[in-house]
Amino acid sequence: MQEAAAVLYSIIKASWSVLLDAAPFVLIGFFVAGLVKAFVPENFVATHLGGGIGSIFKASAIGIPIPLCSCGVVPAAAGLKKQGAGKGAVASFLVSTPETGVDSIAVTYALLDPVITVFRPIAAIVTAIAVGISVSFAEKFGGHEAPAEPEAPKATSSCSCGCSHSAKPKPKPGVADKFREGMSFAFGDLLGDVGAWLFVGVLLAGIISVFVSPQLIEKYLSNEFLSMAMMLAISVPLYVCATSSTPIVAALALKGISPGAALVFLIAGPATNAASLPVISKLLGKRATLVYLAVIVVMSFFAGILINKLYAYLGLDIRNWVRTGTHEEGGIIAIASAIVLTGLVLKSYLGARFSKHGAGEHAHHH
Repeated sequence: MQEAAAVLYSIIKASWSVLLDAAPFVLIGFFVAGLVKAFVPENFVATHLGGGIGSIFKASAIGIPIPLCSCGVVPAAAGLKKQGAGKGAVASFLVSTPETGVDSIAVTYALLDPVITVFRPIAAIVTAIAVGISVSFAEKFGGHEAPAEPEAPKATSSCSCGCSHSAKPKPKPGVADKFREGMSFAFGDLLGDVGAWLFVGVLLAGIISVFVSPQLIEKYLSNEFLSMAMMLAISVPLYVCATSSTPIVAALALKGISPGAALVFLIAGPATNAASLPVISKLLGKRATLVYLAVIVVMSFFAGILINKLYAYLGLDIRNWVRTGTHEEGGIIAIASAIVLTGLVLKSYLGARFSKHGAGEHAHHH
């Protein structure tokens, strides 16, 4: 019993330490995400993604700052397709958006190192473009699957101001209103989507630091290619968002996993999971989905090999590339941020539970 309590204490302590490192950066990331939501017009995305190679490049670039996790990106992509975006652009958006949010880039910097912080979004864009172009070609030369029918442009033109169709036009929201709306999205909806998963990631990181020994990694994952293949096999079906995959990788990196294997997990994990693939298949068609998956696998593997070469070229040790304690250890800002973040996640989670419960009660009374 005492042993179990000691193990539990070690896990909580290790998880808390990861949370302290990550929390300030997560809060900054969500804040920026709120600004993007508030001040980038919604029809901007649809207007630029009609079709052609250009739209694929645009889709992958637009996806970078947009803070949606692997589950949130699917409805957004479905919306784009409805508004007339080409399949290539939709596929590209599906990859670049969940792999790189402002929040996940900030967390990568907090928990890993500057080289992978810069390399990760670049690898994600290149992967997204490759996926978009491949899906586009598969559609062009594959024959029978019809491309998405563009809808009448009314969706983007007549309603671009956010007007309603009632006789009385809605007043245009001011800067303060937009800001408030953006923040309530970031620290409400988005945190509700991502927050619980982030804590799952932090907890897993704690478990890994307690139970996985460097010897174990050395024994099974010391081969560069085997470790990448292993991370690929784990990450494709697993549901992880970009923010929650980072603490898991950080914990493995401290035990000696290479940057290449880490990057494979960070790229393939958020872009694919068993839950979203059937929906993506409905959206793109079966053949395009197979192409989508295959290109992600190949590109993430290629990115892994490339980053290991880059570390070797820079004279950095791929066994020992993440240092603990590079950031301020448990300073007042870190502790305050961890407490605020925990409070916000609990609030959004409990709020969602209560509203569901309330709706159930309401229905019951009727």
